[in-house]
Amino acid sequence: MAPEWVFNHPITSKVDVYSYEMVVLEMITRRSPTSNQAIGYNEIIEQKQLVNWVREKVHEASESLTEIQIMEILDPTMKEEFENIQMKNILRVALQCVEEDKDARPTMSEVVKMLLDSDKDY
Repeated sequence: MAPEWVFNHPITSKVDVYSYEMVVLEMITRRSPTSNQAIGYNEIIEQKQLVNWVREKVHEASESLTEIQIMEILDPTMKEEFENIQMKNILRVALQCVEEDKDARPTMSEVVKMLLDSDKDY
């Protein structure tokens, strides 16, 4: 849920941008936004908000994610069925879209451009 809803701030189209990318993060990580989630047969990860967890993983990699580091973030069932450059771009765009400050988030048209232009650095 976008911070604007939680803190009863004015609602803008940036709420939809936040929600869209939260769904994308949930799909590619197979993790709930707020609860413990099994990621292996008997493995449970600690409870952390999904956005914070992804942001930490990307930050640990100094934003130059390797395939192995991307695999740590993605749903394990995806294995190697993804393109590194495209997945890095999706993660980068997603983290921009889930910024707490609505003014720091891109518009949906900017999101589309960034996703289609995966070879550019935003």
